[in-house]
Amino acid sequence: MSKIKLGLSPCPNDTFIFYAMLHNKIDCEGMNFEPVFADVESLNEMAFTNELPITKLSFHAWLYLKEKYSLLDSGAALGNGCGPILISKKELSDEELKTVSVAIPGKYTTAHLLLKLFYPFIQNKTEIVFSAIENALINDEVEAGVIIHENRFTYQSKGLKKICDLGERWENETQSPIPLGGIFTRTTEGIEFHESINRIIKRSIEFAWKNEIETMQFVKYHSQEMSDEVIMQHIHLYVNAFTLSLGDAGNNAINILQKHFDDVV
Repeated sequence: MSKIKLGLSPCPNDTFIFYAMLHNKIDCEGMNFEPVFADVESLNEMAFTNELPITKLSFHAWLYLKEKYSLLDSGAALGNGCGPILISKKELSDEELKTVSVAIPGKYTTAHLLLKLFYPFIQNKTEIVFSAIENALINDEVEAGVIIHENRFTYQSKGLKKICDLGERWENETQSPIPLGGIFTRTTEGIEFHESINRIIKRSIEFAWKNEIETMQFVKYHSQEMSDEVIMQHIHLYVNAFTLSLGDAGNNAINILQKHFDDVV
């Protein structure tokens, strides 16, 4: 039986969530899965050509792709205090931000959508893979950048400064958590496949929480440049109750994001 391709990033929250599912540690309902590792913007771009039957996507990307991909209730990165941050090497005013070069982690990332919402006057944008943005700032390749994932835990130690926590601003203005990314199935796979994958992911998350030491070996293998402390901070922030099930609050947050997306598209 051929393996089903699953698109995920090598970030700790994804590898933590999918470890059991990828290694048949749980009931996978007769299915076997093959990981396709890529940064989230690469996964977003692959979805536009319908490449993967199951994949991680930014919610921003999905708002363009709702006819092609269906959101799963389990597996999402959504919460409080976990959003993208606009940073720089030195203090920058709004007037200066109108002309400086600003790195974004991808056109279709939710980070870029928030930047467009709160800083519509920023026009000079450069797409850089998220893990390279800190160094691009340090090396003066760009003058500001929007960081995501584990970089929220490391930028200050590298002498970089916060201009705005875009996630915090979102939470304050909408009174809802920030929906960053979710797990989706290709709509052509059908509803039975969709529901089965949702059950499997939920079991995989529950396994990870109960078998953290075992799961962490896989996580660390794919996060070799991160300290154990940063890995654990990352997992505890991004794998939460919303990851197990979006619930009413999670779905409401996504609906709010949809309304803001409609305003800026």
